Amino acid sequence: MTTSHPATGRSPFTARTTEDLLAAVPVVLGFRPHESVVLLTFGGDRSLHARIDVPTTEPEAEAAARQLLEPCRRQRVRAVALVVLTGDERAAAWTGRAVIRAFTRAGIDVVDAVRAHEGRWYVASGPRGDVPAHGVPYDVSAHPFAAQAVLEGRVTLDSREELEASVAASPAAVHAVLEAVVALPGGASSPAEESRWAAALVVRCVGAGTSPTDAEVARLVVGMLDVPVRDAAWERMRRADATAHVRFWTDVVRRTPDAFLAGPAALLAFAAWLSGHGALAWCAVDRCLDVAPGHRLAGYIAQVLTNAVPPTVWDDAGTG
Repeated sequence: MTTSHPATGRSPFTARTTEDLLAAVPVVLGFRPHESVVLLTFGGDRSLHARIDVPTTEPEAEAAARQLLEPCRRQRVRAVALVVLTGDERAAAWTGRAVIRAFTRAGIDVVDAVRAHEGRWYVASGPRGDVPAHGVPYDVSAHPFAAQAVLEGRVTLDSREELEASVAASPAAVHAVLEAVVALPGGASSPAEESRWAAALVVRCVGAGTSPTDAEVARLVVGMLDVPVRDAAWERMRRADATAHVRFWTDVVRRTPDAFLAGPAALLAFAAWLSGHGALAWCAVDRCLDVAPGHRLAGYIAQVLTNAVPPTVWDDAGTG
């Protein structure tokens, strides 16, 4: 399950119509989902948004409703809206009915439940008298939410696959860093010295919005094989500058050879979660686990994402 939380410094969206909901979905997720069930929440302790794949059977729809309900109960959400993006009417009806039933029993109001496909929206749970059977046309390309997102610097990609590609390896850049790794001087310095150097590099690049050189990336990722060095870089993250950390670690991850990738990918996952970008965090977790199955930090972040833990807990713990 992909979960996202609003990032600090971003304006909230107030959805008053079904078209508003449809316009909000790609903006809050960071990509335009396909064959997806998206849940938007309102009125909880902390707002959250979730995306899962469309269930293919009625029992799967019941399980999906329970999966979506659990984090909403923990955050004491008062109302939700459901958007099922699929051409499969039957799957959407199963999902819509299951969500409405589960959430209503839990005392959570389902303010809207729609299916959207190829520029038209329908009632997700089945036909309804006030909505035509052939659906309602919509176009959110020029919606105010999209314009607001552009003004705030939010990037909305065309698909989750495009989001995955945004953190995929750049072969030429990886080769350049690998050459820099080979060229690193012998005589390893102490972990304490490498920790201080790594922390200073991260602070400098994140603060200035600059990219490290190939030699700097090489030294950083080799040093991060030692947990104290990795943690020295990790400890510099704060919610206030999490987006800048996402840019920095995305750049590093795309340039890092697989042998050194686990640590940088895990820190990108953490930075993405901290910035409220759950979908990107999952992509980074996947990259980490691809090269290091069972990686402890990535596993922790996966649990946080699965349980829809909001990034504000980082502040609540006194570390922000």
